Parts: sequence; C-alpha cells; structure tokens
Amino acid sequence: MSQTHRLLLIAPPAMTRTPAFDRAAALAVAMQLPVHIVAYDYSQALAVAGLFAPEQFARARDGYLQTHRQWLADQAGLMSKHGVEVTSEVVWVQHPYEEIINFINEMPLTLIIKDAREESALKRVFFTPLDWQLLRDCPVPVHLVTTPLNARPRNVLAIIDVLRDEDQDHVFNDQIIDAAAKLATICDANLELLHVYDWTAVYVQDMGFGALPLATGIYEILGTAQQHAFAAIAERHGVPPERRHFKEGAPVAGICEFVSEHDIDVIVMGTVQNRGLSKLLGTTAEQLLHRAPCSVLAIKPGRVLQS
Repeated sequence: MSQTHRLLLIAPPAMTRTPAFDRAAALAVAMQLPVHIVAYDYSQALAVAGLFAPEQFARARDGYLQTHRQWLADQAGLMSKHGVEVTSEVVWVQHPYEEIINFINEMPLTLIIKDAREESALKRVFFTPLDWQLLRDCPVPVHLVTTPLNARPRNVLAIIDVLRDEDQDHVFNDQIIDAAAKLATICDANLELLHVYDWTAVYVQDMGFGALPLATGIYEILGTAQQHAFAAIAERHGVPPERRHFKEGAPVAGICEFVSEHDIDVIVMGTVQNRGLSKLLGTTAEQLLHRAPCSVLAIKPGRVLQS
C-alpha cells in the first residue's frame, strides 16, 4: 500500500453521517493529508442464517455491502469537494480491531478518527467495545469525536500529571503537550494547559486517613512543589502564563468544569496500559473517558502526532 501518511476514519455500521466525518475532513485540509474511510459490517443473525442457506446469505450480504460502499463513496465525494483526497471501503468482519491493526501494519497512519455517541440526557458518552480496544491497545493516536460543533477545533486542552516521578513519565508529559500544540497549530486553535492537583489523594496514599488533620504544612509544601513543576514544564514548552491552569481539587470534576467554562473542543490526554492489558491505567483517565465532556485525543507513551 501507499507509504503516504493519512488519516483513518472509522465510519459507523449504520449509514449515518456523524461528527467524525466533518472533523476528519477539517483535519485533512489543515494537515494536508489524505483520508481513508472504512466501515466494518457484520450481522451475527445473518451469518447464522448463512449456515443453512449459503447462496441466499451471499446475495443478501453482497447487496448490503454494495449499498454501503455507494453510501461511503457519496460521503467521500462530499469531502473531496474541499480538496481532500479520499478513498473508502467496506469490510465484512466480526472483529474489526484486528483489521485496524492490519491497516496500521500496511499504511502509515497519523491519526485514527472515530465517533463516540453522546447521550445528551445523561451528559455522558457511550463508548463501544471497539473504542475501548483502541484506547487501550492501539499504537496510533486515537481521536474520539463527540460533538458536531466546530469541525475544526478552536480550543485544545492538554492535560498533564506533574506527579509523574519517573523519567519516562516526564517524557510522556512532553509528548502530550507536543501533540496538543501540534493540533492547535494545525487548526489555528488556542492551546490551554491544565493540571489538577488532588492533594487528598496524595494524603491518603502517602500517609493514610489518620494523618489528614496533622499534615497542613506538608500539604502546602506539596502544593508549592507541584506548582513549580507545572510552571517549569509549561515554560519549557513556551505556554504563556495566561494559558497555564493549575487547579486543586478532584481531577475529573475539575477537568469537566474547565472544559465547560473554556469551550474546549478537544482534550489531549495520555493513556497507559495496565498489567494484563485489561484496562486503562489510572482512575482519572478511566473516569474522564466515562464522562468525556468533549472530544478526546488519546496519546500513548512513545507515540507522537505526525504533522
């Protein structure tokens, strides 16, 4: 396959145009990259029926796939009107994650874009099992889109954790900020940098509940140290003071409040695998993804956003 970097847009099985289409088109124009759109179709009921009537199954499947291919081709045509080079395909497969890995192995991908369904009544976002696989294991940066507003992001938020104490974790913070800065530059958007310092969690972890009333001095020292560390990394990346935000409190609530107050379009955050690759490491990342107040760009350690 071509060695040109491109964006991979994963379309929903239903033939509906989601916000991810507009985001992919806007990013493709801004990054001057081609887009490949793929939709994964599979019906368990139809597959079972095919065991008893294989010829009828093949005709039904092929007819549906052709209809879906034409629909995707129409969507590709709309994108191409903006000067984007677009290709598309529909794949009949039960487990799409393995097919996505094949794409990664066959073509250089800058970013994978997919929609995540927003449940407005509950102010939550619904993630499919494929979403969680991508967030856990996919080696390429993953962008899950939740809102139809601002196809090209206007406000980008990088979330870092200055409590990271290992050298590789410091580098990970740098990668998160670099990815957010690239996205903001590409889209001519504002870049905000945020760290929410949960001092109660530090108390409980390091000293236990019984030490809470006695540790006021230590709390002040820890808070000051974290502020200095945050200022240092912001300075190193050239983030101006008015774009640096150091907050104290519960991380998830603080991040969601900040996103609402500053009209953030995309959160750029790091995700790390737990032992056994069973889930995302870190309760903040997990809880934030469950609540997802806006679209999310997830970065893995060692992976950069190509621009």
